[in-house]
Amino acid sequence: MTEKTALTPKTHTTPPAKFSHGVRKGNILQVAGQVGFLPVVEGQAPTPAGPTLREQTLQTLANVKAILEEGGASWDDVMMIRVYLTDVDHFAEMNGIYNTYFEEQGLTQPPAARTTVYVGLPAGLLIEIDALAVLG
Repeated sequence: MTEKTALTPKTHTTPPAKFSHGVRKGNILQVAGQVGFLPVVEGQAPTPAGPTLREQTLQTLANVKAILEEGGASWDDVMMIRVYLTDVDHFAEMNGIYNTYFEEQGLTQPPAARTTVYVGLPAGLLIEIDALAVLG
C-alpha cells in the first residue's frame, strides 16, 4: 500500500484544524484550499497579501505552487483547479490575473478543468484555490 504524506511547506502555518495543506499518495497530490496569506512569520497571525483581488490571487497561486513543489509536482502536473470567489463581480478580473499568471509560469497546457464558485470566506479574504495533481 502506498504511504500518504502530509505536506506543509515552511512558508505555511500549521492548519488550525485537523487537515493538511496538501497530501500526496503515490502519484496523486491534492492541495487543500489555499488563500492569499503571506508567508508565515513566527509569532504573528496569518496576514492577507493585501486588500485587492490581484494581490490575494497572486499570493494564493504562490501558496498552491509551494505545496505542489513540496510534493514534487509542478503546475504541469495539475489536472484540476477549483477557484472560490466571494463576489461574482470578481470573475472577469480573476480570469485576467489567472491567465497572465499561467502565461508567465510557462504552463505548457492548462489544467483539464477549472471551476469557479462563489462562497463566503473569512473577513477580508476574496479568493481560495485548491488543486489536484497527478505526477508522472
